[in-house]
Amino acid sequence: MIQRFADIFEVPDLRKRVGFTLGALFMYRIGAAIPIPGINSEALRSVFEAHAGSLLGFLNIFSGGALGRFSIFSMGVMPYINASIIISLLQGAHVIPYLDRLYKEGELGRRKLNQLTRYLTLFLAAFQSFGLTVAMSKMPTPGGIPVVANPNAYFYAVTVLTLTAGTIFIMWLGEQMTEQGIGNGISLIIFAGIVERIPGACYSLVQLVQAEEIGLFAALFLTAAVLAVTLGTVYLETGQRKIPVQYAKRVVGRKMYGGASSYLPLKVDQSGVIAVIFAVSLLAVPMTIVQFTPQAPWAQKMMEFWTRGNWLYQVVYAALIIFFCYFYNSVSINPTDLAENMKKSGGFIPGIRPGEPTAKYIEWIMERITLWGAVFVAAIAVLPDFLRTQMNAPFYLGGTSLLIAVGVALDTMGQLEAHLIMRHYEGFLKRGRIRQRWFNVGAGN
Repeated sequence: MIQRFADIFEVPDLRKRVGFTLGALFMYRIGAAIPIPGINSEALRSVFEAHAGSLLGFLNIFSGGALGRFSIFSMGVMPYINASIIISLLQGAHVIPYLDRLYKEGELGRRKLNQLTRYLTLFLAAFQSFGLTVAMSKMPTPGGIPVVANPNAYFYAVTVLTLTAGTIFIMWLGEQMTEQGIGNGISLIIFAGIVERIPGACYSLVQLVQAEEIGLFAALFLTAAVLAVTLGTVYLETGQRKIPVQYAKRVVGRKMYGGASSYLPLKVDQSGVIAVIFAVSLLAVPMTIVQFTPQAPWAQKMMEFWTRGNWLYQVVYAALIIFFCYFYNSVSINPTDLAENMKKSGGFIPGIRPGEPTAKYIEWIMERITLWGAVFVAAIAVLPDFLRTQMNAPFYLGGTSLLIAVGVALDTMGQLEAHLIMRHYEGFLKRGRIRQRWFNVGAGN
């Protein structure tokens, strides 16, 4: 494994991609630490300490602490994710025929869809930035000190413009990381924000043990629980259902082709971290609306129900994760196309007739493995709330954060492995031919 990491820096193109990714993440972390002028940092810190267990504190984790500092990157990638959800839902539900035509046009159509997503991101970023600015200027603090010292029109205009520009810059940075770096740029930005909080969570746990607010046995149990959930998450993300595929023999000219056996891999959690990110993004929408009038009675009622640990929040959160797991599978995998391509290449599933029966069989398997995968993902996502309420856990490490961190790490490692294999595959074949040639000479052939 160590040698494999060392090989990354021996390939010039791969070394350049890794360096670009690390540089982009470093730039993002710098922007996340730059606060917007006119903010009382002490009052803002007291607000987030008081709402550490709410959705506001959870969104702060997704922004890598940028929201807690009210920095120029406070909005994070949430507007872009929300725009992607809206475009995907409209296209998948066949609401707008124009989007369906773009999706079927191939690469050119996907570029137009991406352009529409960017325009929608700009609108949502401006809307959510205005809501967040209003909420910060009117948010009550435990000490009675206002978060915004002088909330005038100039402050609103500059803050909304800065937050919107920050979101657009993060969107552009994520796209550049995807094209010129390693892994998915948007996912890596969220991953960086989550990983940044791990040392602080470990230090908080040690402090609680030293202050005897939590027992040593309970701390060891929490650590073991996080490790167990991590192993379960890795097992889930790498789990596959392999459907055997047999290819019929064909005679072309004087040669015979086919007759080989293969398999069709279907992942248990096909959506990966997408379903979890989409669910969190939609849960943030009601809080965005509430931010415009935080003191209104209906807003107070909404915030009371829309709190992490509340049964309504947990039910809606789990239901959204299960829904997006199924939705992503329906968009990314088409059983009919798989069956047709398999039939054209002379392949078939043993015991299943080619064509429509094969498509129904693949769909039947997908529905069942998706159900168990989605339920497991939803169970892991709500685990941190149980640990905080029952075990007094000082962190949200685990659950949603762990799913995203493990999923992004596995995806990035897979892409690194693919690049290494692609670069070294030709050289490996050459060495194999040389060894075979020397073997033939030694044998007297």
